Amino acid sequence: MSDQAKTIIIEAHGGSEVLKLVERPVGDPQAGEVKIRHKAVGLNFIDVYQRSGLYPMALPHALGMEAAGIVEAVGAGVTHLNEGDRVAYAAQPPGAYTEARVMPAAQVCLLPDAISFEEGAAMMLKGLTAHYLFRRTTEIKRGDRVLFHAAAGGVGLIACQWARSEGIELIGTAGSDAKCALALAHGATHCINYSTEDFTARTREITGGTGVDVVMDSIGAATFEGSLDCLRPLGMMISFGNASGPVPPVSLATLAGKGSLKITRPTLFTHIADHDTCQTMARELFEKVTAGDVTIRIDQRFALEEISKAHDALEARATTGSTILTLD
Repeated sequence: MSDQAKTIIIEAHGGSEVLKLVERPVGDPQAGEVKIRHKAVGLNFIDVYQRSGLYPMALPHALGMEAAGIVEAVGAGVTHLNEGDRVAYAAQPPGAYTEARVMPAAQVCLLPDAISFEEGAAMMLKGLTAHYLFRRTTEIKRGDRVLFHAAAGGVGLIACQWARSEGIELIGTAGSDAKCALALAHGATHCINYSTEDFTARTREITGGTGVDVVMDSIGAATFEGSLDCLRPLGMMISFGNASGPVPPVSLATLAGKGSLKITRPTLFTHIADHDTCQTMARELFEKVTAGDVTIRIDQRFALEEISKAHDALEARATTGSTILTLD
């Protein structure tokens, strides 16, 4: 088998036109590393942030944060994986947009036989994000109310199902009636079409003026202020993305005036930095899927060579559920 792998790189930050397909040598794993032959690759908004320069990287650099495949070789000191294992990961450094790669092994996880490679590639970053949102950021109890923006997206549809499985009332937002219907079908208790309704007023109406316990907001600038106004006193704002642009500076006095609100800006890679924690989170995510509590919905598939088209679709909000890159 050739040691060359088709790989998507960027040599400058910019629009989707900077994505470039090249062939690069794969090499052999060193201590603490594994070599993986990918079967499918996941697409996420963080890839867009890195490509555009919102999250700058040293260039040139490969892109992509999650994939699934088969371990071809294991470096010294790696004890949780063996050659031939089915695996999936969401991990640093970027470089998943490729046929094969050598990478650190710590965040690579054994993929159960009951979960396909495509599902594995579609679920790791998004599913582990849902995990830390619901289980590791703030206490969320059965009966609590959560407002979740972009509820028909990849993380959103997992979050809708996760909330339903744990008795949490999830109020979603989405940009069309069709997307709202999708969120409702996946477990959202309510879904607000923000194109036709004021999501803040509607959330207040749904909650009888009380507000929600937690807001989970990956949209950023466009929804941030309205999201704060959806919270009950002492509520928690989880800002975990910037799809509409970064959130502008906010005064701490604003949080006091709106009811002693709490706010956090977590990232997945902080939560999974520890090997044991990452592996535990992955096992709990896999259990949600194999138990049938969460189904991974893949609505878009693109070939590696179609990566620019895939990025354009994601940025245009033309996708639902998860998007993957397929490999021969």
